[in-house]
Amino acid sequence: MSNNDRVPQRGMRLGTELAQIADQLIVLARGQNRLHELYEAVISRDQDLSDVLRLIARTAMDLVEARYGALGVLDDRGERLRELIPLGLSETQVRALSGTDMPTGRGLLGQLIAHPEPMRVKDIAAHPAAVGFPAGHPPMRSMVGAAVSIRGRVYGNLYLCERKDSRPFDAHDEAMIAAFAEAAGLAIDDAALMRQTRLDAEHFQRMLLPRLSDVRPLLSASVYRPASAPRHIGGDWYDAIPLPTGAVAAVIGDVVGHDLQAAAAMAQIRNMLLAHLHYAPAAEPAETLTALDHTVEDLTRNPVTTLCLARFEPETDTVGANTGRFRMRWSTAGHPPAAPAHPRHRLPLPSRTARPTPRCRQHDAPSRPHPFTAPPSSTVIFYTDGLTEHPQRPIDQTMSQLADKAGQLNRLSLQEILETLADQHPSDGHDDMALLAIRIPPHP
Repeated sequence: MSNNDRVPQRGMRLGTELAQIADQLIVLARGQNRLHELYEAVISRDQDLSDVLRLIARTAMDLVEARYGALGVLDDRGERLRELIPLGLSETQVRALSGTDMPTGRGLLGQLIAHPEPMRVKDIAAHPAAVGFPAGHPPMRSMVGAAVSIRGRVYGNLYLCERKDSRPFDAHDEAMIAAFAEAAGLAIDDAALMRQTRLDAEHFQRMLLPRLSDVRPLLSASVYRPASAPRHIGGDWYDAIPLPTGAVAAVIGDVVGHDLQAAAAMAQIRNMLLAHLHYAPAAEPAETLTALDHTVEDLTRNPVTTLCLARFEPETDTVGANTGRFRMRWSTAGHPPAAPAHPRHRLPLPSRTARPTPRCRQHDAPSRPHPFTAPPSSTVIFYTDGLTEHPQRPIDQTMSQLADKAGQLNRLSLQEILETLADQHPSDGHDDMALLAIRIPPHP
């Protein structure tokens, strides 16, 4: 063959090799994108660890176009599988394997546990360590796997079986899964850290919230739910305070922000309000909020705060006999009004006062006092806007939905009402939410 004849052949080989390189670059780019998506999914959501592990296994399957995948988690000694998360099995295959013991790490799975290095097997049945599959298990011929390590310790293993195109896994697939396993270890570690951070923040927040005082004859209950976003420390707070006059004050507030400063400001403002209530227990709620506004402005640099303050006093008739009703005088400073509920009657929903959010540092006075008479067996629910705020719905609509729902639930215990409202909130759930309920006792 002449040199001239070889030139076209070399050109064809070069073209083929360049096409293969281009295909590999596309696969690598896709793999990088999937890794980025995985990491974003882990750090942007507060997911259960099992969901993170399932997402990792699914992403690994997509990377090498595998029919089946699994992520095995090792026990504390690192010798056996404590958990195996399989993916790709049909419902029929899952039913066929029901009652079969979960693999513990024998056979090929044990090879990867004993030798945590990337492994590629062209023919599973022909491998010396193979022990076969249980009855009902789908046939699997080829496999690629890699260990998932966290901070130098093997956490578990990724197993991928059967390419969708029926070809055996190649060296490129093996390298891809080995690199992905390293990233998966970081994602699992970050997910655990994020969850712990969230738990710590929630614990800190709950430490700052008060244990409600005994306000009999009234009943009280509260619920707090943290924001869905991880690492958020909310500024929501509430309290029910028996006053020296025999009245009961109920307050709920929200310090703008989701950080330690907001939490610290919440504690400061709550203590300042307690001082004002005990210093002037007979003051109108609007007067108390105005005094608090001046105190906060003079003594602190706290961020914007919203409040709703109410005072409950038993109502008496012209001869001084108790009517069973309670007069509620309330005022808001940029905060949603309370939602009254009754088991048999629809109570009027207080109008929302449209005014700028105060600081407690702006000079705008809190809204004028609003009188309301709460009948026996009724419930008044105070809440922060995390319960009702939704970007796609008017606030008046979600407030009305809340009042309707509260009326339907009023036969339940206070705690059950609040838990249900928090679970079925009309908001989009992005913000933390606090709820405080005051119930008027039935009249004899």
